[in-house]
Amino acid sequence: MTPSTRLRLQEILERIGQNRPVALAERIELQKYADRDRRVADWLRQARRRQLQQRPAEGLDQLLEGLNLGCAEPDETFRPGDDDLEGWFGGAPDWLRRS
Repeated sequence: MTPSTRLRLQEILERIGQNRPVALAERIELQKYADRDRRVADWLRQARRRQLQQRPAEGLDQLLEGLNLGCAEPDETFRPGDDDLEGWFGGAPDWLRRS
């Protein structure tokens, strides 16, 4: 990824985190990079988390945000219809699927 692309994506992510308008084309471009690059996916997750919180994190919240442990919304990853273990972990990161 070129430095100019990284800066453009980070500017889009900043607007998402601040709940400011982002064009559909920008969101599509950002998602394409997030699908291919784990760093961009992490940045996007953090921006969405900031968008949900809309308040400065302090103390334990700041620590958890910095650790980037996962989705702030549990419903986003929980799929109750998947009874088998392999299906439930279908959306897991590559490092976990290989285990």
